[in-house]
Amino acid sequence: MAQFKAYSASVEVNGETVLSIVDGMGAMKSMAISILEKNGIKDPKPGQWFKQQSWLNAFKQISESVGANTLSQIGQRIPENAQFPPDIDSIEKALAAIDVAYHMNHRNGDIGNYACTGTGPRKAVMNCANPYPCDFDRGIIVSMARRFAPKGANVRVTHDDSKPCRKSGDESCTYTVAW
Repeated sequence: MAQFKAYSASVEVNGETVLSIVDGMGAMKSMAISILEKNGIKDPKPGQWFKQQSWLNAFKQISESVGANTLSQIGQRIPENAQFPPDIDSIEKALAAIDVAYHMNHRNGDIGNYACTGTGPRKAVMNCANPYPCDFDRGIIVSMARRFAPKGANVRVTHDDSKPCRKSGDESCTYTVAW
């Protein structure tokens, strides 16, 4: 599926994760709250659950009105807001944990996945097959990689333009992570 379209109408996302939109939009916090409200998400709080499609609709509105950089900033806030496994102590574990965390923060149906494969020393490939915006996923990957990279490592996350892309209506996007 392309970005912004939930795989199932029954899928929900938790309030902790939804709040990353508010945090990720920084100085435009009031705009974030307004966009969420227009899409049926009023006063999100941790412990609450919201329709994934409503959240995806908010992402689409942000994409159209503010742009890709903001989607990436929101993605970078996910590790600060969403639930993640506690035993992450390396970049490899961090990248693999994105899928685990994704499933911890969603419920009630097929949500897709994040798959991490190692391709050599200090390099990994992330395949993101889910309904979220491509730029949002890049933000999540950047944030997790930087947070858990070895000290002094130069983290680079690049979209593999030779592979399918959700912006073009494809099922997934692929990123190369090097450090």
